[in-house]
Amino acid sequence: MSTPIFIVDAFTDRAFAGNPAAVCLLEGPVPESFMAQTAAEMNLSETAFLWPEQDGYRLRWFTPAVEVSLCGHATLASAHVLWEFGRLASGAEAKFYTRSGLLRAARSDQLISLYFPPYALVPSGPITGLAAALGIDEEEVLETMAYADNVLVRLKDEGLVRRLRPDFPLLGNLQPRAIAVTAESESENADFVSRFFAPRIGVNEDPVTGSAHTALAPYWSARLGRPHLTAYQASARGGTLRLEVTPELVTLSGRAVTVVSGQFHVQ
Repeated sequence: MSTPIFIVDAFTDRAFAGNPAAVCLLEGPVPESFMAQTAAEMNLSETAFLWPEQDGYRLRWFTPAVEVSLCGHATLASAHVLWEFGRLASGAEAKFYTRSGLLRAARSDQLISLYFPPYALVPSGPITGLAAALGIDEEEVLETMAYADNVLVRLKDEGLVRRLRPDFPLLGNLQPRAIAVTAESESENADFVSRFFAPRIGVNEDPVTGSAHTALAPYWSARLGRPHLTAYQASARGGTLRLEVTPELVTLSGRAVTVVSGQFHVQ
């Protein structure tokens, strides 16, 4: 079996930054075991699998350990591949049928926009062991909110977010599936910064997490009182997202760069 496969750096305009995703272009459905084994082989935070369906594409996302219900950067990478390699006309909208419903993507010049429903945030009670697992003091946590089996943790300042050195075994033993840690930015180039940790699903730190910004964007939009925001995910690779928030949609926009294209061969 020979499958076209690409590695795309998402939410960046240069190679070796942003979040790398593998994208497999398939002719039709394949066994889940193939997708799981391929994702483990690629060993990136996400591998996307897509094949034609209805007027768009079926899209599924796998970490090296599990299938996930929503992934922003691998969706952006998938749309980029469809346009970059002639599977979609340059002005056409990309439509993806996913476990999270129909997702759409559009391109203007080199900027790709994704349209997601916002995550509802609810206050979370204290999470025993969270501050210790993150390597900070309890008083440095200003607020903890829950969303989609994840938690969003706001810290006192940007420096704390950037300096975090989590204890991943401890973090992976906590109840939340993943933890987004954020603070207001002290730079003119971004409104807020974040990092994202998900050791329970095989990703200690995700370089740039589109799906987390469907919660982060409405949270910071409400706090800062404006619908248009710029976010920076302060991982080692780093990545920038342009955000627009309405009651019905969160629009995530960013660039992408193809760094590998080839064939995946399985006997």
